Amino acid sequence: MKKQEKEMQEELQNIQNEAESEAEAQEPQTDEAEDATTAESQEEVKEEKDPLEVANETIADLNDKYLRKCAEFENFRRRSIKEKAELILNGGEKVITKILPVIDDMERAIENGKKTDDVATLREGMELIYKKFLKILEGEGVKTIETLGKDFNVDYHEAIAMVPGQDDDKKGKVIDCVQTGYTLNDKVIRYAKVAVGQ
Repeated sequence: MKKQEKEMQEELQNIQNEAESEAEAQEPQTDEAEDATTAESQEEVKEEKDPLEVANETIADLNDKYLRKCAEFENFRRRSIKEKAELILNGGEKVITKILPVIDDMERAIENGKKTDDVATLREGMELIYKKFLKILEGEGVKTIETLGKDFNVDYHEAIAMVPGQDDDKKGKVIDCVQTGYTLNDKVIRYAKVAVGQ
């Protein structure tokens, strides 16, 4: 019996020793596998950037673009203000340059008026200057508002007097023009002051 117990104990001991040796044999493999997995994950982390770092790079890039756009817009705004100021100061230069010959003609007419007593010649010269001046204005889009015999129109005429006792065909029509009206590119810049038949 003792012999059997001894054999059983020895067998048990052998089984335990085998189990331990198998466990030890498996442990190094597990450690190697863990080391390999850890190395792979570290390589993946190295390949994939840190999300915080990526976000910071994106923010820096967007901030740089924003600052550049702000600077461009500020330069555009300053340039626009400068161009607008120059346009306001020198906008009438073209028209004034065209009017200067009319002034020259008037100066010559005044000088010639001192030398002659012929009223008809002076009148003819004044009419020529007037027509030249109107032609220049028409070239710039300025037109006179037609009045005589036209129906009274509040869009173009300003009634300063009502003339009673007119025929039926003259009622509501312009009888007389006291001050000529003008349009600039079809926009009224001065209403014609007129007398209207009542």
